[in-house]
Amino acid sequence: MKQRQLEIILQQLPKPTKPNPHLEQYTTPATIAADVIFTAYNWGDIQDKVVVDLGCGTGILATGAFLMGAEKVQGYDIDPNVIAIAQDHAAAHKHSIEFYTQDITSIQTTCDTVIMNPPFGAQKANLKADRKFIEKGFEIASIIYSFHLKKTIPFLEKMITALHGEITLQKDYEFPIKWLFDFHYKQVVNYKVTLLRISTNR
Repeated sequence: MKQRQLEIILQQLPKPTKPNPHLEQYTTPATIAADVIFTAYNWGDIQDKVVVDLGCGTGILATGAFLMGAEKVQGYDIDPNVIAIAQDHAAAHKHSIEFYTQDITSIQTTCDTVIMNPPFGAQKANLKADRKFIEKGFEIASIIYSFHLKKTIPFLEKMITALHGEITLQKDYEFPIKWLFDFHYKQVVNYKVTLLRISTNR
């Protein structure tokens, strides 16, 4: 499958029907999701690997990993509404992906690769929320792919070093977030985000 073909498929995934602003449930654009999946694939971190999507939402990254030949894919999210959507879509398309409603701190599994778009911590009630996701990734995986606001990367570099990990790739994107909640005042706001590939040295 080519990257453009994957992008077209991922564009068709359902969106959250009742997004929660405190959980920062902003859908990863299909163009970015497909690029991340192909990046991970080209690094040898998808095909025939066990892949986990933390904070999976309706499953765009999990679905991409499955379509690119992962041996096993699991998706976890605290919101039962998005998990129900992800499960229904996977069943309808015969995608063998396991989706679970679970808080990030209570997940107990192991995998080769974590691919995730954690909360950016843009809401005051959610500051530094991405830290929990990074820490869980270190617990369960050998390799992590994770999005973060570009301005937070210096802090994350220190955190990852303290956890004895190594950043082996940084890739920047313009991440558009469309008007979704009443407190938004623009139709679209573009955030500078950075994808990190992290070796946990497990």
